[in-house]
Amino acid sequence: MTKRPGPQKNVTPTAESLADAANKAQKAGGLPPVHLWNPDFCGDIDMRIARDGTWFYQGTPIGRTRLVRLFSTILKREGDDYFLVTPVEKVGITVEDAPFVAIDFRRTGDDLVFETNVGDHVTAGPDAPIRVTRDPETGEPSPYVLIRRNLEALIDRKSFYRLVDLGETENHDGDDWFGVRSGGAFFPIIKTSELPDGV
Repeated sequence: MTKRPGPQKNVTPTAESLADAANKAQKAGGLPPVHLWNPDFCGDIDMRIARDGTWFYQGTPIGRTRLVRLFSTILKREGDDYFLVTPVEKVGITVEDAPFVAIDFRRTGDDLVFETNVGDHVTAGPDAPIRVTRDPETGEPSPYVLIRRNLEALIDRKSFYRLVDLGETENHDGDDWFGVRSGGAFFPIIKTSELPDGV
């Protein structure tokens, strides 16, 4: 992990102290207003979110679903860096890809409503766009949906296959694209000219 800028306190909070602070913030109802919190940087903590959405602390998976959900509510992204923040503490963590995984979705009318591994639900649309990147060497797609603020979820493979089944072709930025619609918006997946034969 890259060195974080800014002042740094001498003592890095523990996962237990962060969980306690998150729990107190949670009691106010809804998600804590982490976008309003800008405490001093306290250092990095040995916490990692793997690409499959598993949270690790000091190399051990965090098995308690409620605790993972609690940590996810105080997650903040600044540029390419991720932090757990409270009103008085800010610690850096490692995120291998996206901090969340979209494990399922349902179609409600013309909308696609995604569910994440930490219990968030979001309707894809202009404020929660779907985007797809491709590995430049293998062409393997990595699809994402914005969950809250600038935090995304990697759409898991089974859900992405289901999305593809719902796909349609539409003109986008002067080209024909294969993609999906939700929330009144079209989200391109791949140019129709690049679709494999038989699709």
